[in-house]
Amino acid sequence: MPKRTHSPFLLEAKPVLGEVIERLKPWFDYISVLATDDRGLSYFALPGETRTAEPMWVQRGFVFRAQREGKVVEYACAVLPGAAQESVSFASTRSRASASAIEIADAVRARLDSLLADATLIPFPQIPDEPATAEFLGEIEEDPFAADPEDVLDRLAALREKLTDGKVVVMAQSRYECVDVSRLFLSPNRSLMQSFLWSQAYLFGVARRGQMSKMSYRPASGRKGLEILRGLETSVPELAKELADLLDAVPMEPGEYEVILDPDMAGTLAHEAFGHGVETDMFFKKRAKALEYLGKRVGSDLVTMYDGAAGVDQTGSYLFDDEGTLATKTCVIENGILKGGISDTLSALALGIARTGNGRREAYSHKAYARMTNTYFAPGTSTLEKMIASVKHGWQLSQLNSGMEDPRNWGIQLICMVGREIKDGKYTGRVASPVVCSGYVPDVLSAVSMVSSDFELGGSGACGKGHKEYAKVSSGGPYVKTRMRLG
Repeated sequence: MPKRTHSPFLLEAKPVLGEVIERLKPWFDYISVLATDDRGLSYFALPGETRTAEPMWVQRGFVFRAQREGKVVEYACAVLPGAAQESVSFASTRSRASASAIEIADAVRARLDSLLADATLIPFPQIPDEPATAEFLGEIEEDPFAADPEDVLDRLAALREKLTDGKVVVMAQSRYECVDVSRLFLSPNRSLMQSFLWSQAYLFGVARRGQMSKMSYRPASGRKGLEILRGLETSVPELAKELADLLDAVPMEPGEYEVILDPDMAGTLAHEAFGHGVETDMFFKKRAKALEYLGKRVGSDLVTMYDGAAGVDQTGSYLFDDEGTLATKTCVIENGILKGGISDTLSALALGIARTGNGRREAYSHKAYARMTNTYFAPGTSTLEKMIASVKHGWQLSQLNSGMEDPRNWGIQLICMVGREIKDGKYTGRVASPVVCSGYVPDVLSAVSMVSSDFELGGSGACGKGHKEYAKVSSGGPYVKTRMRLG
């Protein structure tokens, strides 16, 4: 498969930024720069309309981080500042090489000095700068930037038309979005560069009978190109049948039930239960109950959970985070015992714990926070068939709609679109929709009694932090059997 290429803009910027960092080095205890150049495409096929747009993830800019006497500040800019003018771009600076680097370094230093003069800044331990040189170039099969936009729109339109039969499925829409990520990180001892493309796509359908309407969907995602549409194209018959079944759905009778969560639902349980709850900036701010349970049991022996941009390949994967820390794979829960959290640099330094490579920014102009990447339960040894056979009365839940968790009190809520009833180890044919699932996190994880050997990750959504600061993530794992309150 053809490899991606690094952004020409960043390649042109690299030698100038390298000289800027060298000139700034004597003035600070720590200095670094992250340069970003992410481009993207969005395509939509709606009833009677096709259109294109630019994704929210597109960005180009720089963020400098400096530390002096413990105080840490950042200065972000869309174009580099210069001494002779308000700002200069690389198109103009490259020909002036060293002279430009001197001007840029002086201007950046002046801004950082001004920020460091703030007497209210909190001191942190020294930011380490271990030597590292690395790069990563992703691979894809079908390049969306080389494709004719009309061809992509025709392909999406054909998808929605194939699903819409005019009798049961009365409306459908499809969407494809991709982002070509290119990042450069430089410090006195580190030179890191990565370029890869991720894509996500959706096929939504609406079924109607009289005054009743039901909706469901199929997603696709990965560090891939247009080839992810193939999975949607083969999912149409299954989605059409599911939509027809939903028209006969019954309301869920409230109560506590045995439940089998599909990989997407199980992954969201992991994401909400011990994803946000172990972001260590929440430890530092005393906003996470998980801090009180480190080293203690929080789930059954079957519960092992990971987060990490390394070790798996999905939309939350990368070589290094937005603070220049190489990606890792972090064991959050091992055999039911809470082992640790996922950290950004500053919270890790403040707490005296390891940096896990989870310092992420929505964009170069945003602060770095401890954020999830790929969050998932480890597979077990059961088969889905045996899990279904073990259920006396319960529900298999799929097609996630939303999820939320309170990291201070450990309440969790998941909403899904499809619940399939199981009695005496067999499907009854009854379908419930929508289904609201809730519980107290340790109770839900302690009730985990079976985990399948399957493993699936999906990254077709995004994760916010306090209704802002969005980051691309994935979640998933195996099928998980537990108990939850349904309504």
